[in-house]
Amino acid sequence: MADRPAAEVVVDTTLVRRLLDEQCPTLPGAGPTADLSLEVVSEGWDNVMLRLGTSLAVRVPRRAVGARLLVNEQRWLPRLAERLDVLVPAPVVAGVPGAGYPWHWSVVPWIDGTAAGTVDRARLQGVAEPLAAFFGALHSAAPADAPVNEVRGGPLEERDDAVRERLSRVDHPRVAGLTAVWEAGLDAPAWDGPPLWLHGDPHPFNLVVSDEPSGEVSLRAVVDFGDMTSGDPACDLAAAWLVFDKAGRERFVAAVERVWDEAGSGVLPHQGRSPEALRAREALWGRARGWAVAMGTALLAHSDDDPTFAALGARVADELLQDD
Repeated sequence: MADRPAAEVVVDTTLVRRLLDEQCPTLPGAGPTADLSLEVVSEGWDNVMLRLGTSLAVRVPRRAVGARLLVNEQRWLPRLAERLDVLVPAPVVAGVPGAGYPWHWSVVPWIDGTAAGTVDRARLQGVAEPLAAFFGALHSAAPADAPVNEVRGGPLEERDDAVRERLSRVDHPRVAGLTAVWEAGLDAPAWDGPPLWLHGDPHPFNLVVSDEPSGEVSLRAVVDFGDMTSGDPACDLAAAWLVFDKAGRERFVAAVERVWDEAGSGVLPHQGRSPEALRAREALWGRARGWAVAMGTALLAHSDDDPTFAALGARVADELLQDD
């Protein structure tokens, strides 16, 4: 198994202060950035997130691959945000290389709430309908120059070697069952609609939720669009297994299908209730389950130094096998 990749550039508050002083010393509504507190709040595989004051954050790549993805967010996310009903971190400032730092970086809104990945799945059922609506709004035809992502949204066959290699070395008692789920996804008919906009990384730590009096939680925001691309919507619908327990998954699947029903018969093969559309839906969910295997095994195989994501990978595997 592998640990998180090493940073190619060390990102700390000193570096980010220099970037802010050079490129945005004052922000509308926030005042001088030098007067705002600045602290590192998380460091992922590709980016470091710092909180700036109480209402802003700074997203700074730590690796070149993250920098390329962030440029996609800067270009496309403000346009997509206009039609989405939940908050997304569209950049307030699209920073450029400077102050000795080689890549683009962003100032984004700070979104209060809790990562869904830290919440008991039994409480996430209230997220099902708004997440289905989010994907319904997002999954529209993408332009020809939409970002390309070689590991998201394409035919599952393109991920076969990588997934089988991970399956050969992950520590899970039911690898044979996961392999069978993966092969069923490969056998499902391929997506034959136009490439649709995709989030690309629909795991629960990219969903921000807030508590409700009912004891459930509500969806506040969807974050981290670094893997955004176009292609098969099954990639995003892997959220059924990445985010939910069995009861929540049933509610999410039903909500997604209602969105498709409400769209009526249209240009997408799974819209409407014709026999052809129903067959396309069955194939789509089969591929979505395959994508959940691909993402879950990536978490299992590459999280030796991150017990949180290792545990998520194990939970995804368990959810996939519950549906057998």
